Amino acid sequence: MSAPPLHDPTALAKFGQLDVIARLIVEGSMMGQHKSPFKGSSVEFVEHRQYYAGDEIRHIDWRAFGKTGKYYVKEFEEETNLRAYLVVDASGSMAYSASTISKYEYARILASAFGYLLNTQRDAVGLVTFDTQVRNRIEPSTNLKNFRLITSALAECEPGRETRLAAFLQSLIPTLKRRSLVFLISDFFDDPKELELMLQMFRRNRHEVILLQVIAPEETTFPFDKPTQFRSLERETHRLLVDPHRLRKVYLKQFQAFQADLKNIALGCGYDLLTSQTSDAFEQVLGAYLSWRTRRGKSRYPGT
Repeated sequence: MSAPPLHDPTALAKFGQLDVIARLIVEGSMMGQHKSPFKGSSVEFVEHRQYYAGDEIRHIDWRAFGKTGKYYVKEFEEETNLRAYLVVDASGSMAYSASTISKYEYARILASAFGYLLNTQRDAVGLVTFDTQVRNRIEPSTNLKNFRLITSALAECEPGRETRLAAFLQSLIPTLKRRSLVFLISDFFDDPKELELMLQMFRRNRHEVILLQVIAPEETTFPFDKPTQFRSLERETHRLLVDPHRLRKVYLKQFQAFQADLKNIALGCGYDLLTSQTSDAFEQVLGAYLSWRTRRGKSRYPGT
């Protein structure tokens, strides 16, 4: 069998198992190296910083305290590489598909590719899928078997019920016992203000978050031109017959306002947002991430 075109997500999705597709995507992209952005209890001293409530007392530099009368904490390079979670939205809205594969299928291939990339770089990677509650959870590990568990869980999971993203994140944050890099993959269709509060909570707990928004091309253009019945993918009983010509202008205005709010929220929280349509090549998303890692600190957004 010949290799599928990597630029076509729909063709690629039909090629084989998720672990195979992930390897094709990553090996078809430029493999970059990154340095862990986290600091921990390890071998190489980095710098001092002011002590804050909750910091480990054993890291206080008592010699500095003797000289200044103030508490300072020693920070060190992380001995291991980063600890990452792939957090994938499996709610009903992710089941949408029209001209391309569904948003969930795109999301699980994207998550698998990031998992393979991280595993190749000897980073510990885990998985959380969710709708109204956690569907799958696999704790981070550098073991290749763990990656295969992740791709199996993603392949078996299908979009389920409605969700409130912010409420789910509120329940997730206390379970992240160590500082982590969180790849949050979703369409983010939730109340922006509630989402902002949860992202601020991630920041207070010193987690890094990359927001990977997956949307369908139809959601950006609203190309419908005949009377159409729209059905909620999260609430089966919710159906609405509309005239697309009358609705298009209002819809596009609200959608663009939502996108602007999401970008401003990410910027305000100091996190990175990358929006992909289900027609976009996966290696473009990985390439943007790798480029962001190499120029970290120069630009907040991986796609700019």
